[in-house]
Amino acid sequence: MSRAPQADPRAARTRARLRAALLAECAERPLEEVGVAALVRRAGVARATFYGHYDGLEALAVDACADVVRQAVDALHAWRGRPDPVHAPPALHAFFAGLAPHAALYRSLLAPGGGGPLGRVLHRDLRARSLAERELAGAADAPLVASAVAATFAGVLADWLHGLLAASPAEVADQVWQLLVALHRSR
Repeated sequence: MSRAPQADPRAARTRARLRAALLAECAERPLEEVGVAALVRRAGVARATFYGHYDGLEALAVDACADVVRQAVDALHAWRGRPDPVHAPPALHAFFAGLAPHAALYRSLLAPGGGGPLGRVLHRDLRARSLAERELAGAADAPLVASAVAATFAGVLADWLHGLLAASPAEVADQVWQLLVALHRSR
């Protein structure tokens, strides 16, 4: 778990350097093989500075992957009007297509079925956004459908990243979209 963000711009720059260093390290080796010493050397910060911002490498990794969570949530809500029931919005296609560079890192933080530290963040953020939109629209059973949407998306994403679903990025985007549209229509 990362510590509470500080308002100090220097702290924000340090966290950005640590996130960038982690992504660079994970491009060369699995997260499990990344050491704090190599990470802080790459980031150009002291070990104590690292621990002043993060409780450990997993907390930094989840923070470094927070953008993918925001992108997923935004991609799922990047349509207006009546959704196409078959084809996902372009933002969702782009989201799945853009996962490849850090797929190994995402797999290490997102367990099959949608669990793991990144899965928990994805589920929480996606459920909150879906719940807010459904409540705004006055939809029946907003909490139930928001939970189902979050669990379905996190599970499909994780299973696809782990190779449990054989589909191209475009195919999985359309398939998960069809499931989510069906969930929204079921209530």
